[in-house]
Amino acid sequence: MPELALLVLVIAAAIGLGVVNGFNDAANAVAASIGSRAISPRNAIILAAFCTFAGAATGMEVARTIGTRILDPETISSLPVIAAFLILIAALATVIIWGTIATRLGLPISISHSFVTGLAAAGIVVVGSEAVIWSVLQRIGASVVIAPTLGFIGGFAIMVVLLWASRRSAPSRIRVVFSRLQWLTTAFLAYSHGKNDGQMPIGIITWALVVYTGRVELWDNIPWWVIVVSASAISLGIAMGGWRVIRTVGVRITALQPIHGFATQASAATVIEIASRLGIPVSTTHCATAATMGVGATRRLSAVRWGVTRNIVLAWILTFPICGALGWAIASLLKIAF
Repeated sequence: MPELALLVLVIAAAIGLGVVNGFNDAANAVAASIGSRAISPRNAIILAAFCTFAGAATGMEVARTIGTRILDPETISSLPVIAAFLILIAALATVIIWGTIATRLGLPISISHSFVTGLAAAGIVVVGSEAVIWSVLQRIGASVVIAPTLGFIGGFAIMVVLLWASRRSAPSRIRVVFSRLQWLTTAFLAYSHGKNDGQMPIGIITWALVVYTGRVELWDNIPWWVIVVSASAISLGIAMGGWRVIRTVGVRITALQPIHGFATQASAATVIEIASRLGIPVSTTHCATAATMGVGATRRLSAVRWGVTRNIVLAWILTFPICGALGWAIASLLKIAF
């Protein structure tokens, strides 16, 4: 009975993670379109919620990375069921706590990196360092630098090309065209966000079911209800809207026009989509925020409010020690309690 209760708790916490993820990461998909006034806040969030659901329901590579490539599956399968569940609960509690605090402060953070860090720390407490697949963590760690760098360069390059291509067009014409095109890029960014971050609850719930039932084949045929529940959770979070984060990314970093919003979203979505196909959990926050900086820098460096970006980057860096400490502390307390 305790095992069944813990399974239910893990599933509930994974749903909570999905909601917090969407609540914070709503800014990634809609901030540029809202900040540029291309799409109304209500329409942008509705569009993002539907497209995020679609992304979360397709392409399971990131879900399998979360569930089978951070901690060694053989080591975890040899644990008592309760011990394995304690690792998941500690990691989930870590990301829900940090994600909620960051959202309240208006800071866009990486929910995926928060969870992975908390998971690794909890795994070390319960099992030992041998439980962690360090080579995969190194790839994820490298993406912390590579993904935002590509987002910045992509945003800058796309913006330069668009400015050259539209140099003879009337400003009013440019605004109308790119306001319409931002419907496409908002949808693309939301879809790619769901395909990457939206996979986390799917991977967590499937992992819990594998631990509880012993059916490893579930990774090859993830139950449909897991996908629907997880995708619905993150879409609900986006529908609620993290308005403080949206203002930070869409307004406070740099002033955006529709052409800038288009370049920002196109760059970020492309990087995230490639990472999702490779099964690498990347930060949609890092990509979208860095792309916004790159677009702003095409006007002049002073067009970017570097004081705001400094605080955002600091939050990215602090995510790792904070979530590592939280995961370690919560797992240690749970280990004593159980």
